Amino acid sequence: MSISTDFSVAIVGAGLSGLCLAQQLVRAGIDVHVYERDPGPFVRRQGYRIILDRYGLEALRASLPRPLYRLALATGDEPGGHLRFTDSRLRDAFTINFKDEPYATRQVDRLTLRSILMSGLEERIHYGKAAVALEDGGPAGLRLRFSDGRSAEATVVVGADGVGSALREQIMPGADPENSPMAGIYGRSPLRQDGASVIPEALRTSGVLALADEPGRAFFFTSMRFGESPRDAFPRLAPDSYAPTGDDYVMWGLLLRQEEVPMGVRGDLLAMRELAARRSADFHPLVRRLVDTAELDATVLNLFATGRRPRQWAVPRATMMGDAVHVMPPFGAHGGNTALRDAALLGRRLVEARANGTPVEEAIAGYQDEMVPYAFRAVDTAARLMRRLTGGAAAPHWVLTRVLPRLHPVTVPEA
Repeated sequence: MSISTDFSVAIVGAGLSGLCLAQQLVRAGIDVHVYERDPGPFVRRQGYRIILDRYGLEALRASLPRPLYRLALATGDEPGGHLRFTDSRLRDAFTINFKDEPYATRQVDRLTLRSILMSGLEERIHYGKAAVALEDGGPAGLRLRFSDGRSAEATVVVGADGVGSALREQIMPGADPENSPMAGIYGRSPLRQDGASVIPEALRTSGVLALADEPGRAFFFTSMRFGESPRDAFPRLAPDSYAPTGDDYVMWGLLLRQEEVPMGVRGDLLAMRELAARRSADFHPLVRRLVDTAELDATVLNLFATGRRPRQWAVPRATMMGDAVHVMPPFGAHGGNTALRDAALLGRRLVEARANGTPVEEAIAGYQDEMVPYAFRAVDTAARLMRRLTGGAAAPHWVLTRVLPRLHPVTVPEA
């Protein structure tokens, strides 16, 4: 399809939502460019496994060419059917059983999905471009300025540059996220060690949230198994695209309070993994094994924050998506799906406006009016779950960690 250059979109941030939007706009023949502050596509970890719900899958289906959508399905796998809440020794407190809805959800590796979303956009993604300001002016209408002193013009600018967005104060003044008292140290460990799975068969289809004896600390882990290895699927469906390694792994996260993470530890991968080892030393041996065998360069610290509803949108031809608007604590698996939902909705509004001659300002306002309610329902849900699981209420925590586990058999015997 030919690309029209009289209407252009500049997307700030080459994360999942920014790339998803770019894919949809390119398919519709709209000129789009993505500006990413990182110097290259794979210079830092972008997260691990995510579960795509119906909104995430619908966004990919609406945005991607058919071969790339099939690639996302092929390399993913059906997610686990259970979330087990246990005590620190992995004795069950209770289990949430998810609905058996084939094709309604998909477990995918974030790096693999990002590689899929970049496919075909290589000439439209510009790295080492840190946006610093947005200005009116230029033939296109808006001018985006970068830290290197250069600029780019566009009809529409979309901020998809995450929780630390440089454009948020201009586009959504007074809506900086609110910090929370909680943090997470995330890691990735091989699923198979010495030829055998480290996850026992009893937990094969489960995510596990193990609660420590004291409130405010917990350990989550789950396995990521690829349906088809990216090394096999990419040559078949996206032969010119980068294929990640695609080895099955266990993703894990240690939940703790921010005050437990010294400033000197932040950014030091070895120090973060050592802190995770110390703070999980009294957990089940399986937990300690996961931390001890974690890939050092895959260790990530996340300081949890909660987005604030925008009070105004100050630039009619600019808007925001994803964590730049509605960052949320990682409880409930809504963050990535909500960002992809944003991209599909905004893309549809812009494509329809372009086809119908509707003013782009109306299309953007319509997107914002629809996005804010569903996005902040997800934010409120995630924040509420975080408070329930990490609050200092002694009685509920005592029931979860001391009473209920004694009513169930030991799920994972200790060696």
